[in-house]
Amino acid sequence: MKTFGAAWIAGGVFLSVAAAVAAPAAPPEFAPNPSIGWVASGARYLNPPSGPGPVGPARGRRQAANNDVREQGAQALFAIGDLEAPILQPWARDQMKMRNDRILAGGTGFSRQASCWPIGTPGFLLYPVQPVYFIQSPKEVVMVWQADHMIRRVFMNVPHSPNPKPSWFGESVGHYEGDTLVVDTIAISTRTFVDNFETPHSEKLHTIERFHMTDGGMVMQVDLHVEDEGAFTTPWNAIQRYKRVEPGVFEAKVENNLLGSTAEAGPILESSCAENPNGLFGAVGAAPLPQTQIPDF
Repeated sequence: MKTFGAAWIAGGVFLSVAAAVAAPAAPPEFAPNPSIGWVASGARYLNPPSGPGPVGPARGRRQAANNDVREQGAQALFAIGDLEAPILQPWARDQMKMRNDRILAGGTGFSRQASCWPIGTPGFLLYPVQPVYFIQSPKEVVMVWQADHMIRRVFMNVPHSPNPKPSWFGESVGHYEGDTLVVDTIAISTRTFVDNFETPHSEKLHTIERFHMTDGGMVMQVDLHVEDEGAFTTPWNAIQRYKRVEPGVFEAKVENNLLGSTAEAGPILESSCAENPNGLFGAVGAAPLPQTQIPDF
């Protein structure tokens, strides 16, 4: 009996530990209240710890972020992509070179989002300055970028459509894996670019994003996986991180702050971009404002 009792106690301890280890993590709650938003760390992807990564800025060219211009009076420069990036197929490199050459010759390189055009997927991760807000329900997760209310919809726990029609942000389906939201996207319009260097893609573009929180819920990290055998020589990975903005947790303190259009953290603001008739204040070289020729409904 003594031996049996010891074995039973040991077995009980083992089962308890095993149950604790196997307990699934709770799904992430990106918006515990409506005032919580997430501001991207920048308009460029971060490199993965190892392996193929995204196209980066051209080597040897000075970088000038907006904050450098504001705070130091630095000369503004349009960023150009690294044409030597090993992930680029020749046609994609040639297309990027046309933009680079235009900028190097003194032309402009305004992003399409500056003229109210959607950036696409995975470029949605590169919307800077203003926060992204989340709406989570059992059937759908909605991501809303405050500027011009650009919206992505993720349909939960369903397969992709048999023949989805290409769209600006593609068809996204998702599910939770423990504390991570996994988003699988296909059917992304080739009118979009992968990044702000105007890296192109083909109709075969397929992305997987893994959204999860770190630093006690103060940072949201997105691990991005990109596959497109039509534009890239290999699949590649990248990272984006967001800072949480919330009243009493992170408040804007200075002009030209991370929230961009509000002095305080808080609920999403109303924002309209395309109603400005001047198109980026008449800047030469900027894309024209999007217009529709037929009504949507």
